[in-house]
Amino acid sequence: MNQPNIPAAELLELYRMMCRIRAFEDAAEEASKGGVAAFGQQAAGQAHVRGPLHLSTGQEAVPAGVCRHLRPTDYLTSTHRGHGHTLAKGADLERMMHELFGKATGFCGGRGGSMHIADFSVGMLGANGVVAAGIPIALGAAQSIKIRKLDAIAVTFFGDGAINRGPFAESLNWAAAFQLPILFVCEDNQWSATTKTGAMSAGEGAAARARSFGIEAAVVDGNDAGAVSETARQMIADIRAGRGPRLLHARTYRFKGHVSVDPAAYRDPKELEAALKSDPLLVTAAQLRAHGLTQAEIDAVLQAARTEVAAAIATATQAPWPEAGAAFSQIQDTGAGQWL
Repeated sequence: MNQPNIPAAELLELYRMMCRIRAFEDAAEEASKGGVAAFGQQAAGQAHVRGPLHLSTGQEAVPAGVCRHLRPTDYLTSTHRGHGHTLAKGADLERMMHELFGKATGFCGGRGGSMHIADFSVGMLGANGVVAAGIPIALGAAQSIKIRKLDAIAVTFFGDGAINRGPFAESLNWAAAFQLPILFVCEDNQWSATTKTGAMSAGEGAAARARSFGIEAAVVDGNDAGAVSETARQMIADIRAGRGPRLLHARTYRFKGHVSVDPAAYRDPKELEAALKSDPLLVTAAQLRAHGLTQAEIDAVLQAARTEVAAAIATATQAPWPEAGAAFSQIQDTGAGQWL
């Protein structure tokens, strides 16, 4: 087990954020039961969260460690598995739950749901249902920062499967060529949907590909929030100092299937069993105990997160649905046709 390398107060804040993410994901998973017909399961009428729900359970240390060093004025893009990134960037937990429930009081008025959350007030430019699509969006934000000479940076989270798609290579090249203020974060959970990433990815991975473009990169234990935080702290400081883009490759593991209804039968149960021993919450809890915190104090943090999420579920259940007329707002009209 890794030994504490950051102050207890900072480690506790990382743990608190990870607990909030874990509690949110657990509650969203429960609320989504019966919400989609997939992997042999049928849709049911009682589900509050409908459509595909992609959970980040087991990956909490990465957004917690990275986003701790970001400001509201910094920009961030996410993936289809973006609840944790959004919370860690400072978005309101209750409004995010409302969005998952499809309610008018959600960030996007219920239009975005789980895969398309955005909160511009904290610099969260949006989750994205297309693999690797968030990377060039963050790149554009970084280009804008440089043109406007703003005191900000852009960060983009993406999975290991995204490094095999064109936008990743194109964005690395552009960021390096123009020395843009952007941090690339590869959240390597080892699985690309239902396929083991290692079986279809050549070379040494995201960090090696970044270095081939002249971008400094580091590989970190993505289950150790303190290690992620310390590495991200230095990288973000370098970016803010005008030293160009950086890439952080965080190795972690996805505890759940590709979507909430996916039993992940394609995965060796022993692989999951081994991964659960490195649960980031367990890792950080052990570090907190080494700092002198009691188990009761640590447990209280997780319970507080669950209480917060339960309250959000209660208000989301009672929140109003969007009005029918909202379907005709915030859409593009080319002028070529006529609405109903």
